[in-house]
This record gives sequence, structure tokens and C-alpha cells, in this order.
Amino acid sequence: MNVFFEYLKRYIHLTEKEEAFINSKLRYRTYLKRQYIVQAGDVCKYQTYIVAGKVRTFCLDDDGNEHIISFGIENWWVGDLKSFISQTPAEADVQCLSKTEVIQISHVDLEELYKEVPKMERLFRLIIQNAYVNSQKRILRNYSLSAKERYLLFQEEYPQIVQRVPQYMIASYLGITKEFLSTIRSQILKES
Repeated sequence: MNVFFEYLKRYIHLTEKEEAFINSKLRYRTYLKRQYIVQAGDVCKYQTYIVAGKVRTFCLDDDGNEHIISFGIENWWVGDLKSFISQTPAEADVQCLSKTEVIQISHVDLEELYKEVPKMERLFRLIIQNAYVNSQKRILRNYSLSAKERYLLFQEEYPQIVQRVPQYMIASYLGITKEFLSTIRSQILKES
């Protein structure tokens, strides 16, 4: 719990009373490796903050091929944001890649927090803005950079993820095959 409130303090200042109220709305949960936090077709009922562990958000195409949209590690929020905001069925799956401890806030409780602790609305505005900026950056990079350049940027920006998830998942996130990623990694090793 302290980790969560330390995280909040980076964005907003809370009184003890506000912290207590927020804490009363939090749900603490542990998921096992391969468990789903959200499954496509279900409504995303919680905004989920990762205390410990790692997850992936992905979707399947019509041929059953997996496409990783994002990863999540400690101090990151995960879920299907569109589903959560609109309370409609999720289009993506969020699955744990290891035992994962989380803190969750339900849609109803978050709306109540916005009213009772308006600072929380500011926090989630910042979170959503950051998610939008990162999404836009990723789209632009997919159109303007080579696969090698995207991989090098991914390594630079997310070294903690590169060390913690299998290479085939990184390949899926980059939109390339695991074989092509292996070729890219070999080229990089030869160049260094």
C-alpha cells in the first residue's frame, strides 16, 4: 500500500483523510502467472495498478495470431481503457506474465473518488494523457522507423522490460516475427 501512495505523491498531495478515503475504495489482489486481469469480450471493471509483477496486453487477429499492444510492470496502470471508460466489452486481453500483485479501483469507486477527492481526477487525466502520447508516439514510429530502429528505441526506453519478457513477445510488440528480431539482434551484436 505504501508503494501506491508514494506513487500518488508524485502527482498529487493528499491529506490523511483523503488517503484513508482512497484506501477504502481500493481492492488488493494477487494474480497468478497466465491469469487474466481482463479478457476480451468482458467489461473492464477496474483500473489496475501493478505493485509487483508483469503483464501484457494483447489481441488476437482473425487467424489467431497474437499482437502485443503493451506491457506493464511495477508502478504502471493496465487494463482496456476504452472498455473501462465506456463500460463496454473489452477488445484486448490483459494477462499476467508472472505472479502479479495489484491494486484495483472499480469504475463506480473511481467516479466517487473524482467527486470526493477531485485531485484523483487530475491524476487520471495525467495518466490518460501520458497513455495517449505514448500511443501516438508508437504509431508514428511504426510508420517512420525501421524495425531495427524501433527495437533499439525499445531497448533504450524500456530496458527493464527487455530483461523481463521473452524475445518473441518483444517481436510481437514491434510487429515483426521472432526470426526477424533474432536477425536484428545478430546485426546489432556484429556492429558493436
